[in-house]
Amino acid sequence: MVKLPFDDTDCGWYAALPPPMSAKRLEGHHTADHVVIGAGFAGLAAARRLAEHCPHARIVLVDAQRVGYGASGRNSGFVIDLPHKFALEHPDPQHKQRLLGLNRSAIAQLGSLIKQYGIECQWSHAGKYQGAVGPRGLAYLDHFRSLLDNLGEDYRVVEQAELKGVLGTSHYSRAIYTPGCYLMQPAALVRGLGASLPENVEVLEESPIRGLERDSSGAWLLTGDHGLLRTPSVLLSTSIFTQEFGYLRNRLLPVMTFASWTRPLTDEEMASTGIQADWGLTPADHAGTTVRMTQDRRLIIRNTYKHVPRYGHSVNSVTRESIRNDHRKAFLARYPGLQHVPFTHTWGGTYAISRNFTNFFGKVNEGVFATACDNGVGAAWGTVSGRLLADRVVGADSQQLQDIQAVTGMPSLNPPEPFLGLGVRTRIRWAAWNSRSEL
Repeated sequence: MVKLPFDDTDCGWYAALPPPMSAKRLEGHHTADHVVIGAGFAGLAAARRLAEHCPHARIVLVDAQRVGYGASGRNSGFVIDLPHKFALEHPDPQHKQRLLGLNRSAIAQLGSLIKQYGIECQWSHAGKYQGAVGPRGLAYLDHFRSLLDNLGEDYRVVEQAELKGVLGTSHYSRAIYTPGCYLMQPAALVRGLGASLPENVEVLEESPIRGLERDSSGAWLLTGDHGLLRTPSVLLSTSIFTQEFGYLRNRLLPVMTFASWTRPLTDEEMASTGIQADWGLTPADHAGTTVRMTQDRRLIIRNTYKHVPRYGHSVNSVTRESIRNDHRKAFLARYPGLQHVPFTHTWGGTYAISRNFTNFFGKVNEGVFATACDNGVGAAWGTVSGRLLADRVVGADSQQLQDIQAVTGMPSLNPPEPFLGLGVRTRIRWAAWNSRSEL
């Protein structure tokens, strides 16, 4: 029995888009040369690349939800070139350079597609601030600075007064600005990528796959509620849900993070705070608060992590209201003069991490390939890993394919329940307590 996505209906990014066209669903029996499961960043990139390699093949991209509704459309809108802190601490400089190269190739790919197809998604080369509030955050910021120095990366230290001129708040004492990050509207970008796929890619939405098994001839049968797909080649771009198909079980941790945003600020509200539009700040202390200001002047607050073994079913309305209240406290700590500005949406998104912070990429069975576990860098990693997974399937070798195979591996095994859940929940609570000054 496959546990399916169960996302809330309050994602601001998705709600801000026009209503989508009617969904085409899986109905009846079909055959395809390749089937890609999961229409997020990885699945979209994989389907596009397969179509480029095999222009006469029939490629089916199938998703349990609408394109842009799932995890890829629910992040904070960063496309990050620099790996997160854990990867930056890797002892091998070549490992880090490979990660950087892969992430930056993903950014270049996305930028090219956005330009080619005129995708309206607030794409912006805005860079990123990593901000510190107090002594704990400043210590993390100093460590981040030393990692950048060792890597030879460009950055700039921004002090409180200059920060206030951009962020419109004196809440942060210092930040490091790195120029390589891009910002975007994730649901708009994902939907635009889906709408611009090559003609030989058929997209089936609202079509959950509930079974994956081989027939007597060795072909794979994908069973839906109202139809069946038969194919020799399956690409799983299903992130945490990869384990629902029997692969990487007990190796992925399902975590949900949450965000709230405001209505667009007025001219008067922008002027009263001195805030500028179109920037993003992540916390120096990874358990702190992410803040975004969109191009259309919405402030986003993101923090709070939950272990969600039943995915969206693990979070109820009472928990969401509590999270929204916590977001409100973080918002007012930074912008007390905007207390009259309401939140209009609060949403969560589920993603996969691993205990050894290792991404999986490669073959999991005869004719079945997977990319899973982005460890929180989904937009860039999903894009490049999906594209290269398609290369791996068709046997198109390249330096980038060799690079991604060199930096990926097997996520480590998790302890059994109930010890896993107890340990993860305790660690999340402990991190939130230690980081309370940075929230």
